[in-house]
Amino acid sequence: MNTLYELTNEYLQLLEMAEDPDVDPETLADTMEAIGGEIEDKADGYARVMKQIEANAAGIKSEIDRLTARKTSMENNIKRMKESLQAAMEATGKKKFKTALFSFNIQKNPTSLKIDDPDAVPESFLIPQPPKVDSAAIKDALKAGAVYDFAHLAQGESLRIR
Repeated sequence: MNTLYELTNEYLQLLEMAEDPDVDPETLADTMEAIGGEIEDKADGYARVMKQIEANAAGIKSEIDRLTARKTSMENNIKRMKESLQAAMEATGKKKFKTALFSFNIQKNPTSLKIDDPDAVPESFLIPQPPKVDSAAIKDALKAGAVYDFAHLAQGESLRIR
């Protein structure tokens, strides 16, 4: 069986033959019959492989989601345990001590900023940002019949397999 690349070349040659007025119609018919079913068989094979790869990718995504949830659960457990240990140390007044394996101490974190009223922040503390293009609004306007020099609607093609 020919590869898809070879079949594509054969179809292009068939097209050239069909456009050539000197080619015998029976030769053209025989050539068409010889390669007619092969691309369909090849396409079925491609589709089967693509469906299997899609299933594998979905399984991998599911496993990633499961492991991400497990990781988050573990990180939350660590956070709760740390908070519980810190609360116990503060309640007993032991802010610093050592054991055979670890050293424990409660220390101050670097200061952090908390904005109480974002609307009251002076403009000198705001970072100017360039305006963003509202693509959805432009697309809606073009669909409604507007004409602009800076944009147009384009429609491509893609293969759908059902």
